[in-house]
Amino acid sequence: MTRLFNDPSQFADEMIEGFAAAASRWVQAAPGGVVRSTKAEEPTVALVIGGGSGHYPAFGGLVGPGLAHGAAMGNLFASPSAQQVYAIAKQADQGLGVLLSYGKYAGDVLHFDQAQERLRAEGIDVRTVTVTDDIWSAPKDRLDERRGIAGDLAVFKVAGAAAQAGYDIDGVERVAQTANARTRSFGVAFSGCTLPGATEPLFSVPEGKMAVGLGIHGEPGIDEVDVPTADELAELFVEKLLDEVPEGVEVEGSRVVPLLNGLGSVKYEEMFVVYRRVHALLEGRGLTIVEPEVGELCTSFDMAGVSLTLLWLDDELERLWSAPADSAGFRKGSVAPQQQADAVEAIIATHDVPESTAESRDAAHLIAASLAAVADAIDEAAEELGHMDSVAGDGDHGIGMQRGSRAGSDAATAAFRAGAGAKTTLTWAADAWSDRAGGTSGAIWGEMLRTLGEHVGDDRHVTSQTVADGIVAAKDAVMAFGKAKVGDKTMVDAIVPFSDDLSRRIADGQRLRDAWGHSAGVADEAAQETAALAATLGRAKSHGDKSIGTPDPGAVSFALICSTIYDVLTTDREQ
Repeated sequence: MTRLFNDPSQFADEMIEGFAAAASRWVQAAPGGVVRSTKAEEPTVALVIGGGSGHYPAFGGLVGPGLAHGAAMGNLFASPSAQQVYAIAKQADQGLGVLLSYGKYAGDVLHFDQAQERLRAEGIDVRTVTVTDDIWSAPKDRLDERRGIAGDLAVFKVAGAAAQAGYDIDGVERVAQTANARTRSFGVAFSGCTLPGATEPLFSVPEGKMAVGLGIHGEPGIDEVDVPTADELAELFVEKLLDEVPEGVEVEGSRVVPLLNGLGSVKYEEMFVVYRRVHALLEGRGLTIVEPEVGELCTSFDMAGVSLTLLWLDDELERLWSAPADSAGFRKGSVAPQQQADAVEAIIATHDVPESTAESRDAAHLIAASLAAVADAIDEAAEELGHMDSVAGDGDHGIGMQRGSRAGSDAATAAFRAGAGAKTTLTWAADAWSDRAGGTSGAIWGEMLRTLGEHVGDDRHVTSQTVADGIVAAKDAVMAFGKAKVGDKTMVDAIVPFSDDLSRRIADGQRLRDAWGHSAGVADEAAQETAALAATLGRAKSHGDKSIGTPDPGAVSFALICSTIYDVLTTDREQ
């Protein structure tokens, strides 16, 4: 379990601060994560990687010459926000284009895609290559749905070496795609990991059993088998991965890079015993092994587990894999001397406060009060929300909602005190919530609040109909944004019935307070009914059947927020 922490909600921020101080030879802190503290003599394409914290040396530990130029680092097991990715990419960009690369998870895709659109709108040539190496997370005919695990390193190393060698953006993108297409991984675990402040691990494995097909975010495995011997585990790894040879590769005579990865608490000596047999088995199949790696390459906090990755080489990939690299968490060969990079300048956020009507400022006051109450309610529910999320997901929903709602509340209060109207107050809250929470829920709540703000405006009286129309627009935006529909076991299962019921009641002439109260009850009932569903989207989809019997945490938190806002509305007799 995690023993050393202060405030669990601040753990990732404090970790990044300490890492940047300890690894200043390679990195410097920047808004959103870290960037290189050195630079090459000539500009290159910039490789920006990222994901949730808790995976060291991924992602900050892979920033340095021959590897990444920057890493956007989210909260524990939660994707970085779009603002974090954007800020890191802006710092890393050298005018020759930016390649974004990360493991394919729903929250990461949402935030990195948002950042990419924003960067492209500013004229920066941005490409994306997602890593999809985990063979257990989707079948062979749906390779693009697979998640990224320790194969991240293979793709990042190849792309970083190409950038270092002077490839243009097309070339860096091409070799990253090739590396991903020729990388396969498979992992197991003997016990789950425990996040800071949690009293129990995100999942447990019965004594004498091993979880098969785990992810790197504390997700439980997809199957459980008896704990094998070291040789038997090596045989399982090799059997599964040789059954997943990339298209166009002939096993005998091929050259391959094995990466035996420890997930947090399996000792190096244990891994060497496993690798001994892996090496022999691969050579026995006629493979030539090239520069293997054994150690902690992409961890899952303190999880007791191990994975094997195979990167199937061609001549170009072999040259790039073997090229020098120098970072805090991964080194190979000797890189050319580097120059000291310019220090990252602190960015002081400033906000304009547009003119607003007195009626809109009254609504802003109510919005700020509602979000303050929401933050308090989420604080109380965070542990239970995390527990629900850990059944089939990664257990980060509670802490993500806690960070996001508090940031949203603080931003809304600051906006109201600065004289902002309803739209500006909601927009500030949306940006802060999304940025601080990260993850899928952060992106969705940012989208909802921002869309609602567009409807209520700063220059008009906020009516019951305005609110109802804004909620409908927010519902539509979320469904378009995350591609979820009713029945997928997501927040949408509570949003849609809430929105539909509120619209009907407002159309029938009910006051907002009364209509909202009834609709909040509808949302709560719908959230509880998600317990009967199997998850089909997001990280939980790989464990859909395990989610049956537990409500979706996103739907539950949405219903809680609706009920909390109703409590605030009942204290304002004009609503």
